[in-house]
Amino acid sequence: MSKPFRFKQFSVQQDRCAMKLGTDSVLLGAWASLSHHPKSILDIGAGTGILSLMLAQRSSAEILDALEMEHRAFEQCVENFEESSWSDRLFCYHGSLEEFTNEIEGKYDLIICNPPFYPEHNKTKSQERDRARFQDAMPFSSLIKCVSILLEKAGEFSIIIPFTEEKKFRDIAVAFGLYPKVICHVRGNIRSKVKRTMMNFAFDNVTPKLTELAIETSRHVFTKDYIDLTQDFYLNM
Repeated sequence: MSKPFRFKQFSVQQDRCAMKLGTDSVLLGAWASLSHHPKSILDIGAGTGILSLMLAQRSSAEILDALEMEHRAFEQCVENFEESSWSDRLFCYHGSLEEFTNEIEGKYDLIICNPPFYPEHNKTKSQERDRARFQDAMPFSSLIKCVSILLEKAGEFSIIIPFTEEKKFRDIAVAFGLYPKVICHVRGNIRSKVKRTMMNFAFDNVTPKLTELAIETSRHVFTKDYIDLTQDFYLNM
């Protein structure tokens, strides 16, 4: 077994997960709004369980459910949950989003997702890795449709996607009655182009608040905004 990735309050094993921990998940887990004090949270496509673990640290939510389709990733997510301080609040379901949506009776105050989104021509020889990385495993339209069913009327939905996919995603979301509440454009450094978009959606149609975040000022020199956002998690922040 490889060494776990250690955060300040928990550790994550990832040797059996097709997609390893990355900046996107940590950004989203630290950024997702908890201002409406969610009591129930759903993490779609949990992978290692990193988003659920971060939200368990940040919130007092009584229900923290995760959903993972890939069997090996599901097993690892469960183990990461069991090894954490919040194991009594964390639970991972094994199955597809469509199955889960059809079977679950409750709704959630917060839904969070770091979805697969790499383009078709970048496929690899690993089916597990491809399933974790590619949008055809979880098309935006299917994801948003299920979120619109699973989300409480006053709930919120947080996601991170490539900046190039922002308009497409927003258009689909609006068709299902979900509107962006906060939009954050993420740059790798202060001089680079916007690479990612983090968005917080709700059923209320309001003018979205637009923000920006740069990760570095120069190579391995982090901006104050990034440090402030992630310092509760990274050991060396």
